Amino acid sequence: MAQGASFSSPFPLFTSHDKARVLSEALPFMQRYTDKTVVIKCGGHAMGEHSLIQDFARDIVLLKQSGIRPVIVHGGGPQISAMLAKLNIKSKFQDGLRLTDKETIEIVEMVLVGNVNKQIVSAINAIGGRAIGLSGKDANMLTARKITHKVENSGSHVEKIIDLGFVGEPEHVDCHILDVVSTSGLIPVLAPIATAPSTNETYNINADTFAGAIAGALRAERFLLLTDTYGVLDEEQNLIKELSPERARKLIRDGTISGGMIPKVETCLEAIDRGVCGSVILNGRAPHATLLEFYTEHGEGTIIR
Repeated sequence: MAQGASFSSPFPLFTSHDKARVLSEALPFMQRYTDKTVVIKCGGHAMGEHSLIQDFARDIVLLKQSGIRPVIVHGGGPQISAMLAKLNIKSKFQDGLRLTDKETIEIVEMVLVGNVNKQIVSAINAIGGRAIGLSGKDANMLTARKITHKVENSGSHVEKIIDLGFVGEPEHVDCHILDVVSTSGLIPVLAPIATAPSTNETYNINADTFAGAIAGALRAERFLLLTDTYGVLDEEQNLIKELSPERARKLIRDGTISGGMIPKVETCLEAIDRGVCGSVILNGRAPHATLLEFYTEHGEGTIIR
């Protein structure tokens, strides 16, 4: 698909007939996803670049206009770190999870809900879409519980509980507000912030986990996890186009899937267990990766289904 307002800019050698053929070939895929809900998680790294935000917004508006119901969930780790540094608040992490005290959670909420969220909403609205920014707090769409994080001492094998502060995980999803928003023609853009009903305290939730919980509750046709890599790689570092849940778990056990890819694959598997038809891990920085996933025969990235 074209980048920018003109179809001719990225494909200067394309004739009008070439463009018509591309659109015609996309028709069966458009029909496949008509009136289907898809949940797309975009990372904070991509949202830090203006051109990537613009391309992403254009792709989302096209999905909506072709009959798909997109639900967007975003992260914002780099933006949070930048703001904390600007305020001379040092970021601390434990096993990749940000330690979040009372002062930090206020900054986290400000950045995610008041900055990153509105950037995406504004970008979508600027090119003719109708986006609305929300978080898990709105209408108690998603409620949270505090994470209990355990670390095992390698020498004594004694488990130690680490208090991460105001870091949570999804407890319950109420799809009503998302159903209302999506069926009214709006595009919901969600920040991964939620409240614990028992204490009314605010928690920061990992955006991948938040998106997976939303996708599962909606029983989405597709859950797209946009990352900085092209998908799951095999032992020779070649892209694996498709995985069954059984093979994905086997690749985790034998170490082929390792490091930061493990929680992403596990999030995809949990979404499938909750009723998602297919979860896809793909490179969100590749031009129009979302469109290629939906509107071409082989898609992009790795699909687990």
